[in-house]
Amino acid sequence: MSTADIPGIVAGLRERFDSGGTKPRAWRVRQLTALRSMLTEHAVEFERALGADLGKNSTESQLVEIGFVVGEIDFTLKHLRAWLKPRAVGVPGAVLPARASVVREPLGVVLVIAPWNYPVQLLLTPLVGALAAGNAVVLKPSELAPATSAVVAQLIPRYLDERAVAVVEGAADETTALLAEEFDHIFYTGNGRVGRIVLEAAAKNLTPTTLELGGKSPVYVDDTVDLKGAARRIAWGKYMNAGQTCVAPDYLLATADVAARLEPLLEKAIHELYGADPHVSADYGRIVNSNQFDRLVGLLGSGRVSVGGASDSSDRYIAPTVLGDVERSSPVMQQEIFGPILPIVTVTGLDDAIRFIRAGDKPLSLYVFSSSDAVRRRFLTDTSSGAVAFGIPAAHLLVPGLPFGGVGASGMGAYHGEHSIATCSHDKAVLSKPLSPDTVRLVYPPYTAKKDRFIRGFLRKLG
Repeated sequence: MSTADIPGIVAGLRERFDSGGTKPRAWRVRQLTALRSMLTEHAVEFERALGADLGKNSTESQLVEIGFVVGEIDFTLKHLRAWLKPRAVGVPGAVLPARASVVREPLGVVLVIAPWNYPVQLLLTPLVGALAAGNAVVLKPSELAPATSAVVAQLIPRYLDERAVAVVEGAADETTALLAEEFDHIFYTGNGRVGRIVLEAAAKNLTPTTLELGGKSPVYVDDTVDLKGAARRIAWGKYMNAGQTCVAPDYLLATADVAARLEPLLEKAIHELYGADPHVSADYGRIVNSNQFDRLVGLLGSGRVSVGGASDSSDRYIAPTVLGDVERSSPVMQQEIFGPILPIVTVTGLDDAIRFIRAGDKPLSLYVFSSSDAVRRRFLTDTSSGAVAFGIPAAHLLVPGLPFGGVGASGMGAYHGEHSIATCSHDKAVLSKPLSPDTVRLVYPPYTAKKDRFIRGFLRKLG
């Protein structure tokens, strides 16, 4: 495939959508069922590809990639009929007799541009919503996860309607060519720099977008919780996929006393998860490429190495690392880390932590480990983030009823579950009023004093 093929591919998908072939609920169910079969029948191939691209353990691949999407499909199939059912809306007495409803209609052709860190989940979960809503779809897998991209490109045409779903492999040139086409919605997951490029291209066609842009997701820990349990969960959420997770805890805020108590507990938790030498652990991943590896190694000097710190460029390995005594102005605090480095920044207390979070971009996720209801309320009311989770990081993605998305610099729009259907559909307003009796004549010109009184009363009733 070359970039010259892309206009024809998009035109073909548009033709399929315009034919009405993607709109019947039966077609949507067939596509979702086939996608599920693809993932379950070829799970081993996907696991091997994810292992080749990112060093992912096969069990972790099931949890956060393959099985995650299967769960999304099952949840969607279970609720799809109800989600697509027209919703009746009450009609004010002044408009009666009439009926009103909201009908969901598919948007058209949807583009999904996926990242490399979760190359199955973040490519196929938006696909589930787009298909369930009755759209045609272009999938653009990440070229930085080439093994997974190849498996997707090979299998999708075998399982899904080739006239309605296309896979475009490639890098920047192919993405640029895709963005030059007109779509009805664009999903993009990645960094803010490219997100701005996507949004600028979408604006030329007034195309709505869902942008998941990551960001520095903080975790706050106070002394009201079991610090050992908190350390275990923070370590799990941080070092999964070698820290290359958009909702991973990016940095930790705690008072000096809590930080000092947490450091050895984090070290113990890392050993429990990955053994004394994570380099030989089959459960610990690798950095995606040498550019990311070099960037992350450059951040290791941003504080005192409390845990880890080792690296091996030949294997793209960076040990699960905790940095203590990190200054707020240090390099590691100026960018999303997106790797296995956890800086600990000390704060004087709750107010200082909230001020620090509010001073930066709004994060994709915010995690709070506190047993105090008052502390939890403060984070809910005094900070803004895509999501807030108490007592556990990252797990909110496993709740299909919750929207997944950012706010401000961490993204816009949301999906998962019914939120995906809403994102990939237009809620069409429908009003039906019989010609007889013609109650509308009461607002026709010419306007008399009697009609004036009626119209003013009518408007008050609407309010």
